[in-house]
Amino acid sequence: MPAPRYPLEPLFGRVLSPLERFLQRATAGGIILVATTFLTLALSTWMGSEALHHFWEQKLSIAMGSSFALSMSLHHWVNDGLMTLFFLIVGLELKREILVGELASLRDAALPVVAAVGGMVVPAAFYAAFNGGTPTASGWGIPMATDIAFAIGILVMLGSRVPRNLIIFLMALAIADDLGAVLVIALFYTHDLNQTALMAAAGLLALLVLINRGGVRRPLPYALLGLLLWYAVLASGVHATVAGILLAMAIPSLSRHSPQAFDSRIEELHGAFRNEPYPDSGYAPLSNHRMADIAAAMEHSAEAVQSPLLRIEHNLHPWVTFLVIPIFALANAGIDLGTVHLADLTQPVTLGVVFGLVLGKFLGISLFSWAAIKAGLARLPAGVSWGQLTGAAWLGGIGFTMSLFISQLAFNDPQFAEQAKLGILVASALAAAIGLGWLLVATRKPAPVAAR
Repeated sequence: MPAPRYPLEPLFGRVLSPLERFLQRATAGGIILVATTFLTLALSTWMGSEALHHFWEQKLSIAMGSSFALSMSLHHWVNDGLMTLFFLIVGLELKREILVGELASLRDAALPVVAAVGGMVVPAAFYAAFNGGTPTASGWGIPMATDIAFAIGILVMLGSRVPRNLIIFLMALAIADDLGAVLVIALFYTHDLNQTALMAAAGLLALLVLINRGGVRRPLPYALLGLLLWYAVLASGVHATVAGILLAMAIPSLSRHSPQAFDSRIEELHGAFRNEPYPDSGYAPLSNHRMADIAAAMEHSAEAVQSPLLRIEHNLHPWVTFLVIPIFALANAGIDLGTVHLADLTQPVTLGVVFGLVLGKFLGISLFSWAAIKAGLARLPAGVSWGQLTGAAWLGGIGFTMSLFISQLAFNDPQFAEQAKLGILVASALAAAIGLGWLLVATRKPAPVAAR
């Protein structure tokens, strides 16, 4: 039988390769998020924000006979359900950075952590200056967060002009910033705690840690217990997305097999594979079952040497980047631009968010970084200048995803939530434009001196 031919393979390769390259780029998530935001604003302006609000307030119920029923609006399913996956990714990234990344060493972690603290405290103070002692004071947490996808995307767009250590610094800062935002949500935006549900959540978390310590590395048990943990946290009164962080902390970071055991096993399987007869046709693994079994064993061994943490993060990341976050933007970023007036930009909530994100983030990150380095607690990343670090500080003012999320928790009054949303969009656009311009200047290479 002649070997099979695949005449369409080169064609599909030419079609799919650019798409794959786009999806793998660090900027892809930011590009998708920007496009989704513009689409949401266009739909809100064309249809009216009330029409979109009515759609997202439709109820969706899940029931199992008469013993269990969970009913929430589509908006809550997105913010309390899908966004748990986003927080799971945040938790996995945070755990990885603490174990082996930029937060593993106290010396290396000091600068991004201190900068993140400054980037939370100063923006909150700016917001309080406009809203302290008013019914809108509860929104102080809105300007505290940095959107990692937007900020890192802009840095990566600058290519080789930006030193790699600056990207690492901003990524570590944003991860520490996300942890701070999660703590703020858990401690300050939680009401009416259900002690029974809290105890159930604690028991499930203990069980997750137990199976981790017991050597369970398959993702299915963690997924099933994670669903129960999510429901228990939801019922407890703590925001349900905190379950994503808790689950991430319980995901194993160690693999089943050591690299040495993997190397030995692969050598053994490779030898057995070479000893198998190669049929003349291209259907070798199909006609030789022993060869197919060896290949499957190789695949199993390759999976066993991988960290479950990395494998889950790698598999979930595209879903969160290209599905969860865009859906979140569709559900939360809509503003009818036709109804926006100049007076809306001068409201205390809007001003607090804009000044907090733009000036507060820049001053907090820059000043706290400077103080930590001068005090000898931290060091400037190798190859990074002060001008480049302060450029990254401007990009820290891109709040978007987490800021929108906190605004939904901070206000029950839709009017205040809309003002916060407007402030977030304006501030994020300003911070991105200023940061990009600043970095273009700070990374500009001097023109070569002409020879005489």
